[in-house]
Amino acid sequence: MEVQEVKNIVSTARDLLVGKVPLPVDQCQEITRALIYKFLSAEDATSVALGGEPRYFTGERSECRWDALMSPEQTANEVDRRYRDGMAMLGQADVMPAIRTIYQDAYIPYNDPIILRDFLRAIDRFDTDDTEKIGDAYEMLLQDLGAQASAGQFRTPRHIIDFIVSVIDPQKHETILDPACGTGGFLASAWEHVNRAGRLSAADRGNLARNLAGYDISPTMAMLSTVNLFLHHQQQPVVSVYDTLTSEERWNDHYDVILANPPFMSPKGGIRPHGRFFSNSRRSEVLFVDYIMGHLNESGRAGVIVPEGVIFQSQRAHTQLRRLLVETALAAVVSLPAGVFQPYSGVKTSILILDKTLARRADAIAFFKVENDGYDLGAQRRPIDRNDLPAVQAELCEYLRRLRAGESLEDFTPQTGLVVAKDRIAEGGDYNLSGERYRENGPAYSKFDMVALGDVCEVRKGTAITRKELTEGPIPVIAGGRVPSAFHNQHNREGETITVSASGAYAGFVSYFDHPIFASDCSTIKPLTDNVISKFIFHVLKARQSDIYNLQVGMGQPHVYPKNVADFEIPLPPLEVQREIVAEIEGYQRVIDGARAVVDNWRPLIAVDPEWPLVELGSAELFRIESGGTPKSEVKEYWGGGVPWITLVDLPPDDVITEITATERTISEDGLRSSSAKLLPTNSVVVSSRATIGRIGINRIPLATNQGFKNVVIEDKTRAMPEYVALALTKLVPVMQANASGATYKEITKTRFSELRIPLPPLETQQAIVAEIEAEQALVSANRELAQRMEERIAEAVGRVWGGV
Repeated sequence: MEVQEVKNIVSTARDLLVGKVPLPVDQCQEITRALIYKFLSAEDATSVALGGEPRYFTGERSECRWDALMSPEQTANEVDRRYRDGMAMLGQADVMPAIRTIYQDAYIPYNDPIILRDFLRAIDRFDTDDTEKIGDAYEMLLQDLGAQASAGQFRTPRHIIDFIVSVIDPQKHETILDPACGTGGFLASAWEHVNRAGRLSAADRGNLARNLAGYDISPTMAMLSTVNLFLHHQQQPVVSVYDTLTSEERWNDHYDVILANPPFMSPKGGIRPHGRFFSNSRRSEVLFVDYIMGHLNESGRAGVIVPEGVIFQSQRAHTQLRRLLVETALAAVVSLPAGVFQPYSGVKTSILILDKTLARRADAIAFFKVENDGYDLGAQRRPIDRNDLPAVQAELCEYLRRLRAGESLEDFTPQTGLVVAKDRIAEGGDYNLSGERYRENGPAYSKFDMVALGDVCEVRKGTAITRKELTEGPIPVIAGGRVPSAFHNQHNREGETITVSASGAYAGFVSYFDHPIFASDCSTIKPLTDNVISKFIFHVLKARQSDIYNLQVGMGQPHVYPKNVADFEIPLPPLEVQREIVAEIEGYQRVIDGARAVVDNWRPLIAVDPEWPLVELGSAELFRIESGGTPKSEVKEYWGGGVPWITLVDLPPDDVITEITATERTISEDGLRSSSAKLLPTNSVVVSSRATIGRIGINRIPLATNQGFKNVVIEDKTRAMPEYVALALTKLVPVMQANASGATYKEITKTRFSELRIPLPPLETQQAIVAEIEAEQALVSANRELAQRMEERIAEAVGRVWGGV
């Protein structure tokens, strides 16, 4: 299933519930219980298909299984009765404790059989083969409702979790804890890591299950973590509803391994911790790190994600915490890029690698920096081809290995980091854990005088305005995002204005306007004298966007305050140099604008001759239409094999037609045979046909697709060439979308797709059309590359001002 499909299902289910179940947490419970109910029925069906017996819906419960609920013969009242009875029986049945925990005392908090039936039908669209998506479904629900960020609970990306787990390397005999487990991502990854390390006996699996523990203050989170672990085939997960920071009941429990991404925000009203913490603080991020350090065994290890405040803030509690880390537990720090937690927050974070044994043995700490994690840092987090995580992981693991083996570090010169003596970190008494501070051959400093922005510019807070006070007009309202939040009929800033968003996920985002604006939730910057050029200040600030993001305070709802903006130091060259820099940048920008206009506006054009015959895609003598499929995700042998397998991610939205020479994921031959996926011959045309309809590609290697594609195999290559067919299909995308149907997400059926008609000229005409369009595409690609080069020139121009930083 694609992310958009999951999102559509969750949105539909939420829309059906909202009139009956208004609270987000209750909606979450209803959706999650229904999803698990469906998964349990699917497991029973799989067991029966393989010659076994059902496990959950047996005996009198058999009439409550999911397919019985979905039978069109069932009335709404009968569906209501069976679903309620099924949940009640699962909560009391002699099944594994995890299932009883999920359904114990479960009830439907409304009495409307028709709404319930429609809700369950929406859930029925969820693909039972894709069990890991249940966590995505829950997290998307919270994201849509804004509940997660307000609680300081930011979804940890799976690749970051797996990175931390791989570095910490938990073993089958060790006890493992996540003291703020949320939906159980760290525990599930640890379980999988240990299972991958070698064959485990039944006794090993039992011990490992008992050794994994999770705490969460929220009963819903604890339930979801239990569900997640159950779906990863852990039969008896131990997840407790427990307030880690204020309760003492489990204070004397210690663990070999702790993995966590604790909440970044202290709740409203603060925290009232007991007196057993080392730190005298009520900040949640300080207390959680304190707790993790204190609850490791003497040879314990931990990986914990922390906001940048833990790394460098000067408050007494933060300084004391860092001193204790350096002296007793810290082995390494991994700096992550701001934006890893998009779309929840742009907050900058780091990973603390704790190892009490190595901390006692080593007189230094290693610092590593991840600039790219394989995804862009925008709200959509699209995949990119730059990923520092593998290199950082390799060097960090080598560093830890050498320490454990007692080997010399003299020749250890990591490309992604540096090793700093503890004595040097202790100098000055602040124990700053920002690795760049200690880099000997680090950035050069500007040759120009550094000045506080507030000394040369007026930095003002915008005027608060509510939606009710807005009167629609042409003036953009600049608030806490990256684009205007609304348009007003009045302005409060004229002329050139630089803005810095004040709150929200993009707090710190720098923009420039040369026309009137209404400044609301932002700071505005204007020069105080004629010796300062606004555009120059903007370019200098924009070059340090990540540093300005680092001014964020308040992790649940980050803020960047005018005072912190005013204190930000910038290089200020003479006026003439400012003019030269601005003129140079504007020259580059004009080239970029022209090149982007070409890229954005070019579309392939086929001048259709009315004499050309129109042929259906379903013409058997010309084409064969194949759909795709997905092997069962829980069968590991079906995945990571030698068969390339595409999903929507392999067809970037910016491509008119994608030439596919490699795929993000692969399946095995067994996975191919076990599913409805088909191996497509090279030079077939693949077309996305579900949810996102109309992305088109040509496979230059044999591959299979998931079920969200309709694929055109060219049967008669003497009459049709794939490049032309793909081009012709780009013109039919609106027709595909218009012919799509479906309540939860739109999809064009194989029948409707086969009825689509394309003009088919003689082969030599097709070849001429393709050659002409490919020549145009080459020019478009050249313009795209030109724009990228000019952007690099802009960065170089501003970099000279900063001294090459």
